[in-house]
This record gives sequence, structure tokens and C-alpha cells, in this order.
Amino acid sequence: MRTFVVVVCSLALASVAYAQPEQGKPQKKKQGQTTQHGPPTTGHPTGAGAGGKKTSMGPYQGNKGGQHSMGAYGGQKGKHGQTTTGAYEMQKAQKSQTTMGTYQGQKGRTGHAPISTYEGQSNVARGGKVTGKPFKSQHFNVSKQPNFAKAPAVQFQQGRHIEGSQNWQGQRYAVFRNYHSEWHDQGWWHNHYHNNITFVFGAPYFFNAGYWYPAWGYNPNAYYAWDGPIYAYNHLPPDQVIANVQAALQEQGYYHGEVDGSIGPLTRAAIADYQRDHGLYETAAIDEPTLESLGMS
Repeated sequence: MRTFVVVVCSLALASVAYAQPEQGKPQKKKQGQTTQHGPPTTGHPTGAGAGGKKTSMGPYQGNKGGQHSMGAYGGQKGKHGQTTTGAYEMQKAQKSQTTMGTYQGQKGRTGHAPISTYEGQSNVARGGKVTGKPFKSQHFNVSKQPNFAKAPAVQFQQGRHIEGSQNWQGQRYAVFRNYHSEWHDQGWWHNHYHNNITFVFGAPYFFNAGYWYPAWGYNPNAYYAWDGPIYAYNHLPPDQVIANVQAALQEQGYYHGEVDGSIGPLTRAAIADYQRDHGLYETAAIDEPTLESLGMS
């Protein structure tokens, strides 16, 4: 009986000893699985994926070759980029300076005159003063008889004022604002202007303060194509002043008629067109600012 108890106890102890190693095996195997799943950079989305992301960033950051490549790229970028950018900026600056210089030069040669003329024209409209390209006056052999077809005679109106002249500002337009037609006999004109009277197409004009005016009544049948002042350019008689203005306007493409020394509708229209294009008051008359703009000063 005692022997049986000993045998049973021995078997029990052997069973316990055998059971302990068997229980440890799963634990060891479980630990092995954890170790296996940690290192991979790709795999399961939870454990392996997160571990893979950290592992992949780690070698990139710590890799000397990677740092060298990035450093070399940065250096190459710095050298190449700086050189390229510097060259580009230099070329840009040189090109810009050359272009602007050329533009300024061209502007000075070709564009400056119109700009200054335009600015001067604005001043003229306000009573300023501007002189265009010099125009050399000439003496024209004009007819002694008027061309009534091209320049019909105007009729005398006592006390007539020039229409629109009240809007022409500036001292040099005062002569037009203050003008009014007067009729006097020959004796009156001689007493007041004696030697300052000339004849154009048989009609008397009197000179006063730099302008020629029709001497209405001196010759009751006198022919006038324009009732108003005519600027006495270069102290020339009215017909020669008109002829020179016609020639100057011809040169600039405004007047296409005959240089006949008569300020008829065609000549007056050409003057008005020129004045409008050059910022002057459209007097349609031979005034001082217009002649200065034409270079006739």
C-alpha cells in the first residue's frame, strides 16, 4: 500500500513538471510573433504599418548617403541656381537698361517732339507760348484779283463780334474778343492810321498792335473774304501772311488748295483742323498762337 502511494505521487509530480514546459511554449511563441511583426516596413496596417513608417523615416534621416545627396543637391542648387539666377538678373538688367535706354533715346529723337508739342499746345490753349519747327517765310506771286468762287465776299455788319471768341481765354486772344466791325470813310482812316494802311485785292487793311484789320468804308465796294483780325507775321501784308500759312499747312497735309493769299472757306477749314489736332482754340483764323505752333514766329 505504501508503495502504491509513492508511485501515485511520483506520477503526479511528473505530470506537473511536464505541464509547466508546455505552458511556456505558447508564451515563447507569442513573444516571437511580436518580434517578427515589429521590423517589417510594410504589412499589417496597425502594428506593422506604423512601425514601417517610423523605420522608413529613420534610415532616411540618419543615412549619411541621403544627407550627402541632399547636401549635394542643395549645393548644386545653390551654385547652379545662383549662377542661373544671377545671370538671368544680369541679363534682365542689361536687357532692361538697353531697352529703356534705346526707348529713351528713341523717345528723345522721335517721341519727344510730339510730347513737348502736345504739352506746349495745352499751354497755348491756356494762353501759353510754343514754337514749332521753324518755317521759313517766302514771297508768293499771288493774283491781284480775288477768286470769288473759292472765297466769296463777306458782308459788312455794324458792330459785328467774332462768334465764339468769348470762350478763347488768354491775352493773345483778346484781339478777337474785343473785335467789332467799324465803318468809316477814307478821311477818318487816314487821320487815325495814315501810313499804316495797305491794299490787298483792292481792299484796304489797317495795321494796329500786330494785326491787320479790314478798313470797312474806306472803299465802300472793297472785297473781304474774312471779317476779322489777321496776325501780321514778319510784318508781311495780309495776302502774303495768308499765303505762307497756306504753304505751311500744305507741308503738314492740312491744306490741299491753291496758295492764293485769300483766307476763304477751304483755308479756314484747314486752319481749324490744325488747331483742333494741336490743342488750340478753333478760331479758324490766322492768330498768333497758331502761327507760333506752325513755326512762324
